[in-house]
Amino acid sequence: MITPVTGSNGPWSLHGVVRSRQREQTALAQAQPHALMAAAGLAVARLAVAIAPHAQTVWVAAGPGNNGGDGLVAARHLLQAGKRVQLSLLGQPDALPDDARQALQEAQQAGVSIESGLPARVDAALAIDALLGIGASRAPQGDIALAIGLLNGAGVPVLAIDLPSGLSADTGCLLGTQAVRAAHTLSLLTLKPGLFTAFGRDHAGTVWLDALGVESESSAPDAWLAGPPVWPARAHAQHKGSFGDVLVIGGAPGMGGAAVLAARAALTAGAGRVYLARLDGAADGVDAARPELMPRALAQVLNPQALQSATVVCGCGGGDAVREPLAAVLHHAARLVLDADALNAIATEPALADALRSRAARGLPSVLTPHPLEAARLLAMPTSELQSDRLHNSRRLSDRLRCGVLLKGSGSVIAAVGAPLSINPTGNARLGTAGSGDVLAGWIGGLWAQLPGTDGRHAADSAAWLHGRAAEQGDLRLPLRAADLIEQMAAAMAAA
Repeated sequence: MITPVTGSNGPWSLHGVVRSRQREQTALAQAQPHALMAAAGLAVARLAVAIAPHAQTVWVAAGPGNNGGDGLVAARHLLQAGKRVQLSLLGQPDALPDDARQALQEAQQAGVSIESGLPARVDAALAIDALLGIGASRAPQGDIALAIGLLNGAGVPVLAIDLPSGLSADTGCLLGTQAVRAAHTLSLLTLKPGLFTAFGRDHAGTVWLDALGVESESSAPDAWLAGPPVWPARAHAQHKGSFGDVLVIGGAPGMGGAAVLAARAALTAGAGRVYLARLDGAADGVDAARPELMPRALAQVLNPQALQSATVVCGCGGGDAVREPLAAVLHHAARLVLDADALNAIATEPALADALRSRAARGLPSVLTPHPLEAARLLAMPTSELQSDRLHNSRRLSDRLRCGVLLKGSGSVIAAVGAPLSINPTGNARLGTAGSGDVLAGWIGGLWAQLPGTDGRHAADSAAWLHGRAAEQGDLRLPLRAADLIEQMAAAMAAA
């Protein structure tokens, strides 16, 4: 059964190349010869008709492996459905794998027009990318690379089989300089992590899954695609003290707005009380838009009792001034969300990194919310290297500092020590605005304050999902200003 994979119908298990191959081998051992490819190709043809019902002409670009075999089966079914089908086979027929060779024979017998070269241009209303499967590990070469260029320049919807050719199934990175930009991707047997992070979302389009009737195995997946947040309802007898306190520390001179945004987000997320200690000395300033926020002088909140009774959000717009209170915060905060300049301070001062690591041993949970550059600093590596495997490096950072990590970006990755990785499925480029990350950090703190006995991972998953969903509720051509984002997240939470 073909199922759309969206941010609203998860969570979904994700399987990388190794586990997907294991699932495939198990399925092949249990199925009749050629049956699995027959089912895959039929699924591709059915989805092609569903997404482009009026397309009378279809071009299939088929590679030299089993992905190409799936395309051959699909081409036969589309021809039998009355479509005009042209297929370019980029491989030697006698070198095809057994299943693909059988699919070629059946396609030829059915009368599919099969050519060994590429057309000068794509003369079709729909194109199918059947070039490369999940086993591809190097940059596309020769005719395969030319075919990717043709698919991307065709000006018609492209349906990719399993994943867009040229994209890494495990990481979502490009294997070379280009990958197919599909309007739709039909993932077969399993969902691959690379479809949802790094460049995956830009290249995969709408993702669909057909497990081909193969039951999922009990082995743990490589990651999860997060679903909508599930949050406990409020009882009538509860009061503001039931929902925890949040303390926001940040806002160095010239950046006071970052701390205000984080505090407003924590309040809107549901924290019972939110205290704001600004590092620019504005201790007495009441937020006219949100007078519920309680300003405090830094000296008032750096005592152990205050820190031990709150969820602390530290670093938003903190500048160099955040270094001074950071040691006390790391030592005493009951629950700690670290963002922005707090992360930069930890990256450059080993004593602070050691203090962060020691929190886990004392039962004090922490969550970091770095963007890729901040995460790269913490791991002492180039940003490009960090982005080359977002899942692996999120895990490395979490294990190294013994805390939760929300690595921001397209397909934000949430990691926690000893827990499965998750990828957030929501969001878009509207979030690329100043203050967006401050809102996310504050919202995590506001949610976490309501579930103080947890490690913060559920709060991070939920906040990331709402953060992204808020951006999806508007015109992609317009940025979502951070102050407006807070109210949009509240609306998304109400609708989830």
